[in-house]
Amino acid sequence: MARSQRRIAGSAGRGYRGSRIRTGVRGARRVWPYVLMAWERWQSLSPEDKERYRKQARGYMDRGRSALDAQRRRNPRG
Repeated sequence: MARSQRRIAGSAGRGYRGSRIRTGVRGARRVWPYVLMAWERWQSLSPEDKERYRKQARGYMDRGRSALDAQRRRNPRG
């Protein structure tokens, strides 16, 4: 009896994972054309433009990090 209950519990878990995988695959199919277009655009940029975008992204990263640090100083628990 215990053996059949384990099988039922195991199959229920696999079903849940399967639906999450299906959802992920569907999302990946929807996003793929945009990812491909962005990659092609990035590849067509000149080295100067690529460096400009990298510098801009580093600036955004630094601004975000400093904002998080300031928030943590104001509210150390949260």
